[in-house]
Amino acid sequence: MKEIVFATNNENKRLEVAQMLGDAYHIRTLKDFGITEDIPEDAPTLEGNAKIKARFIAEKYDVNVFADDTGLEVDALDGAPGVITARYAGPAKRAEDNMAKLLTELQGKEDRSAQFRTAICLIIDGEEYLFEGICRGAIAEAKSGSEGFGYDPVFTPEGETRTFAEMEQAEKNLISHRGLAVQKLITFLRERGQ
Repeated sequence: MKEIVFATNNENKRLEVAQMLGDAYHIRTLKDFGITEDIPEDAPTLEGNAKIKARFIAEKYDVNVFADDTGLEVDALDGAPGVITARYAGPAKRAEDNMAKLLTELQGKEDRSAQFRTAICLIIDGEEYLFEGICRGAIAEAKSGSEGFGYDPVFTPEGETRTFAEMEQAEKNLISHRGLAVQKLITFLRERGQ
């Protein structure tokens, strides 16, 4: 089994990606390196933040690594929360607070269209690659479902009547922003024989 580092401390993300990678890879995370604090994400773009995290680990530990950053981009809010999606309601990064703020800001707005976008930076053998996944959809009027994490209870992907939080993990992985980006990453690794 091959080993790859996912520069995250988010256990939900690790589980999601591990399910997609299957038995081909053993994923190590920041905790395996004794890093319990999040690596600062101060770039103005998702791609920039993914690069910061991947480069930090690659340079410090000389390993093959990938990192992601995800943003929820709401049309009626000019793309907000975007790069500050995780800390939209404050530095505590509480999903409940973030969703409450989002639903409040969309009250009375007819256009609830939005997209989730994930950028992944892979550094392998010293070379850097970027992958992107986008899932279009809309923000629900209220929370629904108990699966997933983050904004999943309020995001309904295009072509669906259910939120991400109402779907099984494997079902969500087929259409989600992170799922699509990780599929591109997996295809790339397989083509390289990694």
